Amino acid sequence: MTIFFQSLDYLLRNIITNGPEIPTKLIDGKRILKLNNEFNDHDCKLLQLNAKAKHVIFCALSPSEFNRVSSLDSAKEMWDRLMVTYEGTNQVKDTKINKLVHDYELFTMLENENISSMYARFNDIINALKGLGKVYM
Repeated sequence: MTIFFQSLDYLLRNIITNGPEIPTKLIDGKRILKLNNEFNDHDCKLLQLNAKAKHVIFCALSPSEFNRVSSLDSAKEMWDRLMVTYEGTNQVKDTKINKLVHDYELFTMLENENISSMYARFNDIINALKGLGKVYM
């Protein structure tokens, strides 16, 4: 997913990881939000990046996922909410890893299965483990 974001605009991944840079100004030693009519080109570019990142995320979501995050203001908030849903708690993650390790260790070709199907099934296990941070060498 990182490569996809970076292919659209290299800074998109930063916006999703760190959140948008909200345009502010310094008045009497305090940072306050700029009004829309005070935005310069740089401010507009940063806000546009957040909108672009949100759009890319929206396009990848199912209707129920969209409904959960569509009211959030930043791509970072959306991403964080989605990742909590997908990753779950550490206990859920550990359970998934244990099941996949079990499938990996006991992996055999199924009866009436061709090599392509077997290889695809094996890759699914490896990729799922990699996605959860468990890598076999």
